Amino acid sequence: MKKVVLAFSGGLDTTYCAVHLNRDLGYEVHGVTVNTGGFSGQESATLEEIAQNLGLKSYRMIDASKKYYEEAIRYLIFGNVLKNNTYPLSVSAERIIQAIAIAGYANELGADAIAHGSTGAGNDQVRFDMTFHTICPDMEIITPIRDQSLTRNQEIAYLTSHSIEGDWSKSAYSINQGLWGTSIGGKETLTSAKSLPEEAYLHQCENQVPSQVTLTFKNGEPVGIDGRSITPVQVIQALNELTNQYAIGRDMHVGDTVIGIKGRVGFEAGGALVTIKAHHLLEKHVCSKQQLFIKDQLAAWYGQMMHDGQMLDPVMRDIEAFFASAQAHVSGDVYIKLLPYRFELEGISSKYDLMGDKVSMYGEETSGWSAQEARGFSKILANQTKIYQKVKQQDED
Repeated sequence: MKKVVLAFSGGLDTTYCAVHLNRDLGYEVHGVTVNTGGFSGQESATLEEIAQNLGLKSYRMIDASKKYYEEAIRYLIFGNVLKNNTYPLSVSAERIIQAIAIAGYANELGADAIAHGSTGAGNDQVRFDMTFHTICPDMEIITPIRDQSLTRNQEIAYLTSHSIEGDWSKSAYSINQGLWGTSIGGKETLTSAKSLPEEAYLHQCENQVPSQVTLTFKNGEPVGIDGRSITPVQVIQALNELTNQYAIGRDMHVGDTVIGIKGRVGFEAGGALVTIKAHHLLEKHVCSKQQLFIKDQLAAWYGQMMHDGQMLDPVMRDIEAFFASAQAHVSGDVYIKLLPYRFELEGISSKYDLMGDKVSMYGEETSGWSAQEARGFSKILANQTKIYQKVKQQDED
């Protein structure tokens, strides 16, 4: 039998794929799930049981949380990347890392084909396909849900006819949870007028008492919280736990999909937003004006490329090299206050703080130049605009 590796979530779509690939197409099905920080130990065990009950030839859970941080999240932090100034690319980056891991596993297994349960209406089909075409160029890509244009009811009827039992009751909201945030889709996200209701979010505000958090960065990476030195993944996990208590990080993202239509999704990403905003504040203190300016331009491109599934393009490595270089002095502590539904950045401390130079104090005093030098600087700086306005006035007269 030919081997197919199936990206398996245990839901209706991938359950249909598993049965169809084996019983109709005659494949030996090997399921794989990539954990990017969204599965507990119990959930992993449940998925393995589902895979066994479906008769999959093998099933594997790949833990890619560390890889997710090292190859994606780290650079999203370095770039302070927020798509449309709002969304921390929680799902976009996660899907690429998952696709890379699945493709690697397919090569390792010597599979003849690779399959996923995406529909033809979203971004994920593109992210998976592009990655598979790049890493497994000779493997056939099989997408039953997309290719057969199946409805939910058709899938359920098919599984029922093959004596496959399951709870196929559709939740009012589709939720994707990972290390860098949780996305939430529902009836409100299909239109433009309404936000998600309280019950749609995974976490409600349980703490009304403000608290202080100190986040420590070293060369741009989060390496400690409240004086504890831990790994960046552990920092983000700890921040998620803290911000969830206050329901921090909720928002709605509206953006342009890869397939050319507008899309809207709700999300909660307290750990990601606090990390990015804290990192950005520290950068504003320790980086030069031009470093910050150029980094902002590259971050917009980087986020767009990541969103559109182009993570394997070599230009991404070029941008990452610049990001990493610019982090040489992004080290220090950032002080944050957590409150119900929001957070405040209170300040930073760093030996690289450019405000620490005593040449001047903004708006107060300076020992770096004289009053006459300041007068001359302002006059010369105005020359170009002054000349333009003078010529423009003559033309109008």
